[in-house]
Amino acid sequence: MDWLRASAAEQGRAILAGLISPVEQAEAYLDAAARHPYGDRIYARLTPERARAEAIAAHDRARAGLRRGLLDGVAINWKDNIDSAGIATEAGSRLLQGRTPRQDAAILAGATLDGLVCLGKTHMTELAFSGLGVNPMTATPPNSIDQELAPGGSSSGAAVSVALGLAAAAIGSDTGGSIRVPAAWNGLVGFKPTTDAVSGTGIVPLCRRFDVAGPIARTVEDCAELFAVLRGETAPDLTDAGPRGLRLMVLDGVPFDEARKEPVAGFEDAVSRLSRAGARITHAAPPCVAEAMVLAPLLFAPEAYGIWREQIEAAPELMYPPILERFRGGQFVLAADYVAAWEELGRLRANWARLVAGFDAVILPTAPILPPPVDRLLAEEEFFARENLLTLRNTRIGNLLDLPSISLPTGHPGCGIMLMGRTGGDRALLAAAAAAEAALR
Repeated sequence: MDWLRASAAEQGRAILAGLISPVEQAEAYLDAAARHPYGDRIYARLTPERARAEAIAAHDRARAGLRRGLLDGVAINWKDNIDSAGIATEAGSRLLQGRTPRQDAAILAGATLDGLVCLGKTHMTELAFSGLGVNPMTATPPNSIDQELAPGGSSSGAAVSVALGLAAAAIGSDTGGSIRVPAAWNGLVGFKPTTDAVSGTGIVPLCRRFDVAGPIARTVEDCAELFAVLRGETAPDLTDAGPRGLRLMVLDGVPFDEARKEPVAGFEDAVSRLSRAGARITHAAPPCVAEAMVLAPLLFAPEAYGIWREQIEAAPELMYPPILERFRGGQFVLAADYVAAWEELGRLRANWARLVAGFDAVILPTAPILPPPVDRLLAEEEFFARENLLTLRNTRIGNLLDLPSISLPTGHPGCGIMLMGRTGGDRALLAAAAAAEAALR
């Protein structure tokens, strides 16, 4: 078995059984990343000394029967906006070049205590403000399916590293789709928790009221185990999850506007398989979704620009122009309009909660488009802006309504199916996703 491409949970069980060593796994991943022709476009920096020390400690715990959990000794990586002590954390931006935190982010510190091995930090789009994964200012990871295509972002290196067998799993962050889009475009599972479910302490912010960290992995089980680690709790038992009787609502309307035929076909095939497996499918198009989407320009860019204005305007030449333009768009929104938009969004969130209370999950295509070619994105700023907005259109629904959301592979390259749960119902959504996964795999 190729253990480098095994799921994180499978590796954890193999460590417990003595079939593999955390030390050997960490060395194999470090070697694979160093030797890979695109390794330096995927990893912003490896952390070999830290990884080896943590792997040795995990090996010793395993031999002594003192493992701290299923993932003790499993090697993963972290998006480069998650602080790591003594290791540069630059959030994909030249504005932060050389920024080196003194301590780990709260979630990295907690994961280390639970025995996970830190392989390094992965490349991302500038300050996490793009869903395409293209970053000419630092590095653009290659899409794992086709190196000429965009990898998805902003957690681009995180997803590509897992898909190419350079980590057992990865931790990214999601503000408008930055975990789920790269997961979908690289054939993986990506889980965005409810916004406040995971500590944001020590994570470089984009929009604090939407930012949340979460896992990208090979299976729903991996995501559930990693989510539990990030929260410092026991993972939900997904053993008996099955699709029969699963109550799913297809979100019609907005998610299909201007959608390309391939993602729609992949989604419809997945829905058909879920239905044949016994899931109960309903269709609806609540108007509160379109109403919430109208508010997005009043919410995301103003907060992002408010956080980063000083650094941006001190050296705007260090930014890729389309990303700079996105940030600067926030300066024209009136404070009164920003506050009113949040008031309206609160009302829409309450309406949504009442409308979907009877469903296990709401489903839609993760992204309405396939990954576009990088060369064209770099050559045509208008194309970049249009494709970026469309890429994040469906995933942004979950952020606006503050819903835990997870993207699963459909079996069609670059096409994911997204399940959205209820605010705070992260564990219930993971159970529903595991049930859906059983039918889709």
